Amino acid sequence: MGTKTVDETKTAEELEAVAATDPEDTDLLEDPDAGTEETPETKESSFVGQGAAAVVSAALGLVSLTGGWIGTVAAARETLIGQLETSSSASVATQIDRVYGNAWQATAFWAGAFALVALIVGVLTLARPAFGVPGKPQPVWIKSVSWAGVALGVIGLLMAVLKYTDLLLGLPSAP
Repeated sequence: MGTKTVDETKTAEELEAVAATDPEDTDLLEDPDAGTEETPETKESSFVGQGAAAVVSAALGLVSLTGGWIGTVAAARETLIGQLETSSSASVATQIDRVYGNAWQATAFWAGAFALVALIVGVLTLARPAFGVPGKPQPVWIKSVSWAGVALGVIGLLMAVLKYTDLLLGLPSAP
């Protein structure tokens, strides 16, 4: 027959039989995938990095809303510092402010930091295709998860600012 096609699922014995009948196909014995290599221009991007960045953005946005270990440790540290610096003869308002106010603001600060990082990573992930290879659209799931990270980051940043400035759940005032 006029065409020379080789099924990629052939065993080594079958390839030897083909090589014995057609000496021009002996290169198939050495590397059966030799003719199927993709050039760098035709190789598809796996989008692994962009997918990971999208998931990290959403996770950081979630941490900014729910609180994280770093914020808890920072709040506990500020509480301890406030207890050490405040004398027992200080007024109740001063004790509340120094013991609990600084801890509250430390928690808000770290929540805002996580939210800001989530927002930046999400925006960079969404903007990445603009600087990549033209004609290769970003998979839809990456866009969706990135938008979720951006949204969570914006909400987390807003909540952190409101909490830090005592507009949301401010400290109680002493009588």
